[in-house]
Amino acid sequence: MGEFDGFDLDDKSEKLKVQQEGKVISTGSGEIDKKMGGGIPLGSLTLIDGHSDAGKSVLAQQMIWGSINNGFTVSIFTTENTVKSLVRQMNSLSLDILDALLLDVLRIYPVRLKGGKDSMEQMLSVLGQAIQKESTRDLIIIDSITPFVAHVSSEEAMSFFEDCKTFCNRGKTLVNIIHTYALDDGMVIRLASMCDAHIRLRIEEMGAQLLKSMEVCKIRGAGKTTGNIVAFDVEPGIGMKIIPVSKAKA
Repeated sequence: MGEFDGFDLDDKSEKLKVQQEGKVISTGSGEIDKKMGGGIPLGSLTLIDGHSDAGKSVLAQQMIWGSINNGFTVSIFTTENTVKSLVRQMNSLSLDILDALLLDVLRIYPVRLKGGKDSMEQMLSVLGQAIQKESTRDLIIIDSITPFVAHVSSEEAMSFFEDCKTFCNRGKTLVNIIHTYALDDGMVIRLASMCDAHIRLRIEEMGAQLLKSMEVCKIRGAGKTTGNIVAFDVEPGIGMKIIPVSKAKA
């Protein structure tokens, strides 16, 4: 895989870390941020993994919303949506991003997938180069990176995450979203160990219901103690809504 040029640590990056200390990527929801120790500190390489339909993309959309409302610039590379479908999806959660798009605060890059293993290896390299070009942005989200890492060697996947980590050392936050089914547990653990933040989303049986759950596995540098496992639902016009344990078990 090609190297990301120009991402070496230097004195400027250390100064940037000092300047950004205490600043976080918020979901725009105080209740959800509280479960994440106050939010994800800037400069964090973040992994969100989980089951299909467990709320991974919704959590990413909440991060987009919270970031643009806190004055941060955001870019998202999506294999899940077109520009129109993402705008429509977020509007359904009362997360209006149209102005942010028009003002270039938010950039959306749909990623079209094609070809087999060799093609995916090449596309992963191209994705790395595209991230480099977005190096002025505060938050970059890849939703999802599953098609890439599921079709390349573990060494190439690890190399990509290492480059992402170096990128984040310049004070940028990068979120990689992965479907759990695509990787074995050992690989997920290896990738998560390289990250500053790891959030796991699942669909759990609680009482007589199937509910979404969010486990904040770790967030380095969090301002407060991170929560453990919380149940939530996704409601039209609201977005993610934490469900009290007593209600979840009812």
